[in-house]
Amino acid sequence: MTNRRKFLKSIAAVSSLSLASCGWRLGDVRAYSATKGSSDQLFVYTWDIYTDEELFKTFNAQTGIKPQADVFDSNETMLSKLQAGGGGAYSVINPSDYMVRKMVNLGLLTELNHQRLIGLDNFFPRFQNPTYDPNNRHSIPFNWGTTGFIYNSEKLTNPPEDWDYLWQNQEQLSKRMTLLNDIREVMGGTLRMLGYSYNSKDEKEIKQAYEKLKVLKPSVAAFTTDAWRNQILAGDLLLAMCVSSDAVKLSKENPKLKYVIPKSGTSLWTDTIVIPKTAPNVEGAYAWINWILQPGVAAKTSQRLNLSTPNRAAFEQLPKKVQNNSSLFPPESILNKCERIAPLGQIEEVYERYWTELTSG
Repeated sequence: MTNRRKFLKSIAAVSSLSLASCGWRLGDVRAYSATKGSSDQLFVYTWDIYTDEELFKTFNAQTGIKPQADVFDSNETMLSKLQAGGGGAYSVINPSDYMVRKMVNLGLLTELNHQRLIGLDNFFPRFQNPTYDPNNRHSIPFNWGTTGFIYNSEKLTNPPEDWDYLWQNQEQLSKRMTLLNDIREVMGGTLRMLGYSYNSKDEKEIKQAYEKLKVLKPSVAAFTTDAWRNQILAGDLLLAMCVSSDAVKLSKENPKLKYVIPKSGTSLWTDTIVIPKTAPNVEGAYAWINWILQPGVAAKTSQRLNLSTPNRAAFEQLPKKVQNNSSLFPPESILNKCERIAPLGQIEEVYERYWTELTSG
């Protein structure tokens, strides 16, 4: 599988940037001055869809800190790199919710000083005291969403409604569908189809999910988190498993592409902002978080990157059309059927073993 991790070149300072014209304001984020033992660079380890050049340029212009981004395609890839000692340069990381708990248990994250953060009370209640990180002691919610399917509505006149659609239409979808390169999402969705929890700890249930996926695998073009986007835009794919933010963005580029949340339930995920214990630029990391927490910044980021914001003050600044987009902000009736992915302890080894068997060869 093609290695999609890539290192992005540093964003140059843009001294001529007109901050007033693009709507960005520094607010309470103070300009950062490099001191002894610190740096005017901020290395961020994040998902590909969050490497936003405009945000980087504006942050750099107002704080003097130059962000650089390295991207990962799964939480497991990110964790493996950190555990192998390759994460010493990063001061900001964007793990998903379940990975936050795992990283805390492994002693990898800094406990946040909330007195250094501004705007924590702006979050919707469901994000203020999350189960994966009580009282947001180690993480700040950056955005959230669901996992589902994006499909070509012109070519699939019988649209998908639930997970079992993949198996029922396997012949039509053969080599024209992709699944995420994500153990917990793919196994979780299959478990849900079988009537089990996304977070099953029953090895018999996990094996059943593996057996179902083994039947489907010959028809799967690839397990990929990123590469499917251009393929479905080009018409090479009929359907791709994806996260809601990706689907909303691509449906704007091609209105024939539609997003559906499996009606039996799916994952409700939150991607967060954390500071690793090995962060070389803690001051810059706090400046970055405070920048992101500003309602105006969060609202513009939500619109430009097609993200569901957990920031209530930012949500209130969004156009009604965006607020009413059910792909970004599903109704409670759907959210109530969703589950957060949770750490599973030792049983994760079972998931990994079956995943390796499924994706190898």
